[in-house]
Amino acid sequence: MSGCFAYILQASPALEGPVPEVQVMCIRKSSPERAHEHITHLGGQGWKWPVAQVIRSIDAGDNVFFVIDPRTKQRSEVMVVRPEGKKPYLRTHADGDPNDNLLALPPCL
Repeated sequence: MSGCFAYILQASPALEGPVPEVQVMCIRKSSPERAHEHITHLGGQGWKWPVAQVIRSIDAGDNVFFVIDPRTKQRSEVMVVRPEGKKPYLRTHADGDPNDNLLALPPCL
């Protein structure tokens, strides 16, 4: 079917023992002044990683990344989205609902 996309959401693999949890507190976009540019980096307290490195870390089960909504204080886990035929990207999910918590974060310095 033309115009249809298949999305695969990938959570962290089940591993023995706890997986380090990392709070995402800022983002860097390819062009900060344009609302529709893609996120290139995620960052937090003392770290800033390219999106590809975050995806590899999630895929390997090395870390669980999350965002805290400043208004609701609700935690949303960062997950990998894999659109068919396109590059994977990151999205947050709270209670199974996709939301735009990453885009709402301030820019990384």
